[in-house]
Amino acid sequence: MQALEETKEKNIPGIVYIYSTYNNTIIHITDMAGNTVAQVSGGKVTKHSRLKATPTVAMFAAKRAAEAARELGINAVYIRVKSKAGATSPGPGANAAIKSLSREGLKIINILDTTAIPRGGPKAKGGKRGRRV
Repeated sequence: MQALEETKEKNIPGIVYIYSTYNNTIIHITDMAGNTVAQVSGGKVTKHSRLKATPTVAMFAAKRAAEAARELGINAVYIRVKSKAGATSPGPGANAAIKSLSREGLKIINILDTTAIPRGGPKAKGGKRGRRV
């Protein structure tokens, strides 16, 4: 009975923050207290500026971040996906990064979209009666 309990792996959770825009993808892994475990961006993976937001580069960035997290014992994650405020959807790297984290052996507990939603915003230019043409 004890041999079975010893072989059972304990889930040590962490939080993965994926900030994905059309220009870059940033993957930031923390423990549950908020201490940084790994932070990798598209710019750290590729030297070409135009490739930073592509799904392939996001996949390699997520793989590099997941390896660092696994070394410190994190094997289950909560994922928080964020994109630029007001954007209709996260950038092209978000789904690839999530898929890559799953392939690396991290157990995904929850995926949450934390993109800010503008509620009215600042006063529009043009005065009380608008722009008169």
